[in-house]
Amino acid sequence: MALPWGCRWPLTTLVLFHLLIKSAISRLEQVPTPPLPILPLPSFSQLKWQQREVIMFLHFGVNTFTGSEWGTGHENPAIFNPVALNAYQWVDTAVEAGVSLVILTAKHHDGFCLWPSKYTDHSVVQSPWKNGHGDVVQELVEAAKTRGVDVGLYLSPWDRHDRRYGYDLAYNEYYLAQLQELLKEYGSVREIWFDGAKGPNAVNMSYYFTEWFDMVKEFQSSINIFSDAGPDVRWVGNEKGFAGNTCWSTINRSKLAIGKAGIVDYLNSGEPKGRDWLPAECDVSIRRGWFWHKSESPKKLSMLLEIYYNSVGRNCVLLLNVPPNTTGLISQQDVKRLKEFRNAIDTIFSTNLAENCFLIKASSQRGGKGSSFGPENVIDNDHLWTYWSPRDDAKGDHWIEFRSGTDGGLRFNVVRIQEAIGLGQRIKRHEIYVDGIRVASGTTVGYKRLHRLDGGVVHGQIVRIRIREYKAVPLISSVGLHFDPYWNP
Repeated sequence: MALPWGCRWPLTTLVLFHLLIKSAISRLEQVPTPPLPILPLPSFSQLKWQQREVIMFLHFGVNTFTGSEWGTGHENPAIFNPVALNAYQWVDTAVEAGVSLVILTAKHHDGFCLWPSKYTDHSVVQSPWKNGHGDVVQELVEAAKTRGVDVGLYLSPWDRHDRRYGYDLAYNEYYLAQLQELLKEYGSVREIWFDGAKGPNAVNMSYYFTEWFDMVKEFQSSINIFSDAGPDVRWVGNEKGFAGNTCWSTINRSKLAIGKAGIVDYLNSGEPKGRDWLPAECDVSIRRGWFWHKSESPKKLSMLLEIYYNSVGRNCVLLLNVPPNTTGLISQQDVKRLKEFRNAIDTIFSTNLAENCFLIKASSQRGGKGSSFGPENVIDNDHLWTYWSPRDDAKGDHWIEFRSGTDGGLRFNVVRIQEAIGLGQRIKRHEIYVDGIRVASGTTVGYKRLHRLDGGVVHGQIVRIRIREYKAVPLISSVGLHFDPYWNP
């Protein structure tokens, strides 16, 4: 048999070569492929945002000095004088709280700008702080860079100071000019916040959101845009920090609009048939107000943990506001509470009792035993891209089970479940059993679902998580059995 390059091999050699190639192809065909994703899917920036879990808001401006929540726009810039302002203290506070992104109110509804904008005289330039040469945005950016923390910015569409407000073209040009300043002159901005709030007596005004969003993406393609309608992160629909008990990352943007009434419940829960991946952010303040007020104190640790379970534990990111005071520092009361909060989270979730189980088994496994989709993946350190996958052709409920290897069994009061959301959100209904007794049930899971057991601490040998309803074969990336010493139902 002649070969293309003119050589001749014995027939037996060619037959053996053919059999080897066929065997290799056969082995490759036996390796199970990953399951197909279900649309829509998160972008890389959305996945990174979700993994932050807790981020920080910094409400700061003239309201800090007037005691107001919504300024009038007629405040004298001379009142802004945070003589001890130290953005490094803000960032250090964030780092100690486990926060990797801080968002500053560069301009709130009063129109006062915390940077020296060329397009207005209502800014730090007219204040006595640093003799008019200060720039709060720049100080935060520099401090954050030294500690590896990312920065986000809030630029209020509603402006109660600028005379162009109410004149659509003139004000939209002004707003776009200020957006350009912030996005061009201060480096990478990871999240831009468009607040839909506006007073009932506000002048009628049309915002050119499409143009704003397009320009933002043109300047910084990896940024996440937050608003009532996304396009990257949606409002959760309240300022309590609570997501819906059912919370889909998917929703239909065509049903949303910034400032639109009657969509709060929809924002809170999302939609299983949603065509857009638009996860929710839960904003809440560590104090009663958003700006610092001397008469207020931080929320109790128990309340912050309640918020955590109902935001991060319901497939959302928690945006916790920590307002600097009139000196320009985060108050020590708040610093202390944040440390307690972080220590509590670490205490609860640093130990996963599921890792100590001698046997983890499942209803079925994609590719069969020995494949890369086994139930053991749910206790590794990869919470996104390794996962347990049942067989595609398995019908009915899917389940994964953990068996204790000690006589004392398992003692826990929190169950954590996470989906491999990089391939879509799938689970619609699930239940948790301990020794055959149901101890919790829920609907969606998403990136993370936390069940703090209403009955308190449970003891048992066998824990089973049963997936009752799903959009497509469920992919469980992580499971945790934890003990929360702060939980007293």
